[in-house]
Amino acid sequence: MKRFAVLLMLLLAGCGQKDDSAWLGYGEGDYAFVSAPQAGWLTNLATERGRTVHKGDLLFTLDTTEQLASRDQAQASLEQARASLVQEEANLTYMNTELARQTRLMRANAGTQEAYDQAQNNARQSAARIAELKAQIGQMEASLSGAAYNLSQRRIVALTDGPVEDIYYRPGEYVPASTPVVSILPPANVYVRFFVPETQLAHVHLGDRVKITCDGCQPMEATVTFVSSQEEYTPPVIFSVGNREKLVYKVEARAEGGAPVHPGQPVDVRPL
Repeated sequence: MKRFAVLLMLLLAGCGQKDDSAWLGYGEGDYAFVSAPQAGWLTNLATERGRTVHKGDLLFTLDTTEQLASRDQAQASLEQARASLVQEEANLTYMNTELARQTRLMRANAGTQEAYDQAQNNARQSAARIAELKAQIGQMEASLSGAAYNLSQRRIVALTDGPVEDIYYRPGEYVPASTPVVSILPPANVYVRFFVPETQLAHVHLGDRVKITCDGCQPMEATVTFVSSQEEYTPPVIFSVGNREKLVYKVEARAEGGAPVHPGQPVDVRPL
């Protein structure tokens, strides 16, 4: 009876041991940190942590007082310049008519050289003024486009699909330029990071196929996309007494469309 009890304990202990042939790792993800290129007060947050967003969905907006004023001012200046151009074009038409009249008078010996020169000079000045106004209008149109673009950058939309992982600012807070407000984890950016003992590194190469398993998920295949060039000690996240204090190499593997695991979720990796 005592022998049976000992055998049973050994069997149970064996069942609880981890398969030493597997490389230990965990899920990881490349997050998309969404920020605005300009600084400003956060006026609206259109999403929340855990919500899945799609391309084009509004994420947040910043105050637009200054940008609206700049756009309206650029629009008003442009309209004023266009009105001046219309007026000067009408003036040039009159000047050309007067120049034509003075030209006919000169040919008929009924006009004066002074009047002809004055009409010619007026027509040239009007034409130069039109060219100047057209150049100014071109610059003003560019300024208006820039003002409209700056205004559009106060309304930030998602450029990728995925769940919102974290939010760093809330309405009423001042957001510095290029500082992340929202982080998104696109499904395609989820991969597996695992650690290969130094003695087995020679068997791992870029492009190798590996099999990934985890608790409660279907086995999946992935491709090795990164092998560290420097060794390191086994990270504390890998809870294995046998691997503790051993030198390992960090390796990453990615699956097409992303690995269906959660960041931080323990996985076992085996070569194929």
